[in-house]
Amino acid sequence: MTRSRSSSPRAPKGVLIQKPNGSLSIRVQAVGPERFGILSIDVAKARFKMMLADFFAKPLILPTEFHQSQAGFQAAVDSVRAAQHQAGLGEVVVALERTGDYHRPIQRAFRHAGFEVRLVHPFATKQFRQVANPGNKTDDTDLAAIHRAAVNGFGLSEVELPSDYEQLRLFIRHRRDLVVKASSLRCQLREHLHALMPGYEGCFDDIWDCPTAWIVARALGSAAAVRAAGLAGLQRLVQQAGHRCQPKTLQRILLWAKSAPAAHPQPESLRRIIDDLSSDWAAKKQQILGIERDIARLLARTPYVRLLILPGINVVSAADAAGELGPITHYADANHITGRAGLVPTRYQSDRVDRSDGTLRRCGNRRLRTALLQIADNLVVCNHYFHAKADQWRVQRKDPRWMRVKVAKSFSRLAFALVAGDAFFAHPSLQPRHYLLHKLQAFHDGHATPLPAVLEDLQAALTQLPKPEYGNEAKPLQDELDRCGRRRGPQPLSEILLAVLARLGIGRVQSTSEGQDLS
Repeated sequence: MTRSRSSSPRAPKGVLIQKPNGSLSIRVQAVGPERFGILSIDVAKARFKMMLADFFAKPLILPTEFHQSQAGFQAAVDSVRAAQHQAGLGEVVVALERTGDYHRPIQRAFRHAGFEVRLVHPFATKQFRQVANPGNKTDDTDLAAIHRAAVNGFGLSEVELPSDYEQLRLFIRHRRDLVVKASSLRCQLREHLHALMPGYEGCFDDIWDCPTAWIVARALGSAAAVRAAGLAGLQRLVQQAGHRCQPKTLQRILLWAKSAPAAHPQPESLRRIIDDLSSDWAAKKQQILGIERDIARLLARTPYVRLLILPGINVVSAADAAGELGPITHYADANHITGRAGLVPTRYQSDRVDRSDGTLRRCGNRRLRTALLQIADNLVVCNHYFHAKADQWRVQRKDPRWMRVKVAKSFSRLAFALVAGDAFFAHPSLQPRHYLLHKLQAFHDGHATPLPAVLEDLQAALTQLPKPEYGNEAKPLQDELDRCGRRRGPQPLSEILLAVLARLGIGRVQSTSEGQDLS
């Protein structure tokens, strides 16, 4: 419940008239308003419309439509240059409305031509259009609104991402989309499998991790066929598929078949559907594994790989944060991280009324917010420190939504300190501390990554570590190397561990004082 506060108001932080990364005032003063041009562009899928005017809104190019093609881009650039020369404009800034990804080709074309391109959010366009043309929306009124937004500091400059971060962002979003599709397929598979073989799923602890379940379901498809095959037939079926299975699992299947209820009257149609869906699901699963290997490769080349020392953070979680945040140098402090995600309460203040503890802001980077809140959920479950904190908050009857935001806020501070800093530090959430290189190696073991790629990723991650941490990171690798030495048969993993330990500058691990340089 919000409260009306009449005393102890917040200290003012200053009045923000224009967005800091949208202000044009200094540049307009340098060349003069009459010689400062703003090119407003309204984007559609196959075409775009543009208008050039000076800072005082005097039209220099009336609204003109061009096609989104190389010829259309060149014609637009040529017309702008001609108008700029004729009007004697000292500088021209392009104000482009964001529209998904349809504005990207135009943005690249004008950047390549040497123009500075600024992006206007559709919400800003709507607000500046409604004050002048309420109830009337056309491409021309949108162009006028884009011009007003740019003049008032809402045409924002966008920082270009480095190649690794841009590729990582594409991959994590593609993986997220694949996971959603795979989850949908699993729901459909479970529904059709129950119709074909009612109660069959109960024979397995986790049907998705048991290849035998799907081999039997796709090959036989009914309780009668399972009874006819018997134990020997089931064993032969699994062996022919190239898998091994415990006899007790097959015995549970036979026990189910003896008392299975009547199935769907169209078993052959259901088996065909299950075949299609299971093949699609298996393909999605392999695609996800491949994408996750690429994500780990890119993460190892960024400072965000340091987040792996946090219990509860895995490679995918750290990559989600890295891809959505981008370089940590883009943020002045941790508050800018949660501010960009919209994890900030709304505030209503008028006269003596000040309600500063409202709901979360609706505006914000939704993908970044999702990544931070998913990490918060993982930390509450898997991190002892945050798990204990959550238990205390539950006793205090705190809102679960408040708890998630609180943990996300704490994580943003930890992440900023770990990624932007030049050394690790002691914190209760790092108990017990996880070892970055060992965690990355375990991830690749579970994803069957080729050994040369594993070595390359470990060595890339090593370059992101503070040098005083080399000794700590060497300990679990040395233990793993010792275990490899006690095994029989081929042991290619030992070659990787030796190479990494050599890069760490350590032959055998010795006890050292904390913070000592071990190279």
